[in-house]
Amino acid sequence: MNRFFLLTTALSMLVVTACAPGGGSGTESSSGNGSAEESDSENKVLEFWYIDPGEKEKVYEEAVARFEENNPDVEVKMLRAANDAYKQKLAVSMSGGNPPDVFHSWGGGWLNQFVEEGQVLDVTDSIDKEHFNELALDNATFENEVYGLPLGLSLDLVFYNTEIFDEYGLTPPETYDELVQIIETLKENDVIPLALANQTKWPGAYYLMNFASRIGGPELFNEAFTRDGRGFDDPAYVEAGEYIQELVEMDAFNSGFNGVPYDEGQGRQLMYSGQAAMMDITISFLNNVRTEAPEFEEKLDFFVFPEVEGGEGSSADVGASTGPVWSVAAASEHPDLATELIKELTSTETAEAYTNRTGSLTGVSGVEPEDEFVNRMYQIAEEANHLQMPYDQTLPPELAELHKDTTQALFGLSMTPEEAAEKMEAKAKEDLE
Repeated sequence: MNRFFLLTTALSMLVVTACAPGGGSGTESSSGNGSAEESDSENKVLEFWYIDPGEKEKVYEEAVARFEENNPDVEVKMLRAANDAYKQKLAVSMSGGNPPDVFHSWGGGWLNQFVEEGQVLDVTDSIDKEHFNELALDNATFENEVYGLPLGLSLDLVFYNTEIFDEYGLTPPETYDELVQIIETLKENDVIPLALANQTKWPGAYYLMNFASRIGGPELFNEAFTRDGRGFDDPAYVEAGEYIQELVEMDAFNSGFNGVPYDEGQGRQLMYSGQAAMMDITISFLNNVRTEAPEFEEKLDFFVFPEVEGGEGSSADVGASTGPVWSVAAASEHPDLATELIKELTSTETAEAYTNRTGSLTGVSGVEPEDEFVNRMYQIAEEANHLQMPYDQTLPPELAELHKDTTQALFGLSMTPEEAAEKMEAKAKEDLE
């Protein structure tokens, strides 16, 4: 089977046009017709929560419009919230027993925490599994039951400004030592080498994941997670922390990076303005570019995180994730309709629009990007030896949070690599054994 199919994916700035039940105020839009009173008395109402702005949001709106056309007695109320605000808002709504009918997730451990509480609908018998890439779907499958449908796949890549690279005679690095040489050249010319917005911790976590994979090989995390072999205190994790701190000490990042929020876009603005040359982030960055600074795309290119000389891994080991994964709340008053909505949100028509208009890959089978830039990303996934899910989407919630906390502390130089590895292993013994 092709490796692409073997995938192992504030309260700031809520964007709303009405008040949503169960979530307080936010920004909500209704795609149905008629007044609120008419919808309350005549229509069935589904709430749909998601996080993506820009062209992705337009794709979702079009899918909702098709669903409503086929279900004229149903009104879908759409609410978008920024990533981290969304996570808090959904958790509150779940614990309060008033969640949205359909909601965004990333699959993995993040979704499973709600599944274990009986808060997510099992949709196994309502779907065609062959419609989805096998392990993209597996990332939302627990105990052989499917709890979410994956529209999106993502990769972790290093995006760079080609204009800056050309100006200083730079080429994409294949090794860490070559990356260091690039960093030194950029610093000599007063260019920030790497933009980082790490207040919410997950952006920096990609560095830990990448270094660990390059040093310890692609099976390192799975061994630590399954408790079969090496642990989170393995020397490869310690060395990964040392590389992170080496980058910090050579001033490879923008100042104050641990206090810069990702959702608001300050880190991305460093790229758009030419102040920074590179950013290690998911391919959702391309959708951000097309939404926030479309003129920047002509300067944009990417490379896979470089290899560490002497390490067991390679640049064919690529970070990947699923999302959006659409799920239905078990508390929905209209579970059959909500299930039909997530099927429309992952239809072939939706998936083709998603990948060809937003700069994203899709978890729907048989949809190859027409966009040349996106197709290059697709080929990286096709040719990868291993696709690694983000740790925080795979680990149980408390261990996932500790992973982000300790990694942020590594970036802040407030914890040694040995201390971070020991804390992770101690918690893993509690949570995983």
